[in-house]
Amino acid sequence: MKKETLIKTGNSSAVKPESSQRLVAKIREYGEAILIALVLALFIRTFVVQAFKIPSGSMEATLQIGDHILVNKFIYGVKIPFTHKTIVPGKEPRRGDIIVFEFPKDPKKDFIKRVIGEPGDVIEIRNKKILINNKPIEENYGFYLDPSVFPESVRPRDNFGPFTVPPQNYFVMGDNRDHSFDSRFWGTVDFSSVKGKAFIIYWSWDKENFGVRWKRIGRVID
Repeated sequence: MKKETLIKTGNSSAVKPESSQRLVAKIREYGEAILIALVLALFIRTFVVQAFKIPSGSMEATLQIGDHILVNKFIYGVKIPFTHKTIVPGKEPRRGDIIVFEFPKDPKKDFIKRVIGEPGDVIEIRNKKILINNKPIEENYGFYLDPSVFPESVRPRDNFGPFTVPPQNYFVMGDNRDHSFDSRFWGTVDFSSVKGKAFIIYWSWDKENFGVRWKRIGRVID
C-alpha cells in the first residue's frame, strides 16, 4: 500500500507542472490574440474606417436621427494620430461630399455636413437660393421646411454673402437647410480638420417608434 501510494503521489506531482505550462500557454495564446485584435481595431479606427452616430436632424432626410454610419478615413489622406499633419496625401473633398470634421468652435465635437463650396468659390444665398460663382447650384438633397425668409441682418440662414471660401477651406451646410447650424453661422472648415467621408449606413434605430429601420441598413450615403 505504501509503495502504491508513493507511485500515485509521484505521478500526481509529475503532472502538475505540465498542466501549469498548458494553462500559461493558453493564457498567453488568448492574450496575444486579444492584443492583436485590439491593435487591428485601433489601426482600422485610426486610419481606415470609423463609426459615428447621427444625433440631430440637420442632415435629414439624407441622414436621420439614430442612423449609425461608417466614415472612410483614408480617402482624404492619412494623418498622424492626434495631429492634423497628413503623411499620405489623398483626394480633396468635392462639392456634394458628406464629411465628418472637428467643429471649428470646439474641436472636441465632431460635426457632419455636406460640402457646398470648395476653396476659391464665391458663396451667396438669396432668399434661400444658393449661388456659387454667381450661378445657382443644382441639387436634389437640400430642402426647406420654414416658409419664413430672414434678412441677413437678422439671421444669415436665408440670405448670406457674397463670401469667398479661403484656400484649404470648405463651406458646408446641412441638407435640412432651415434647421442646420453650419458655415452660414460659424464659418468654414479647414481641410486639416476633416476626418473623412461618410459612405454607408450600417445600423438605424428609430427611438420614437422603438424599432429598427431595416430599409436604411446598408444604404450608401450620397
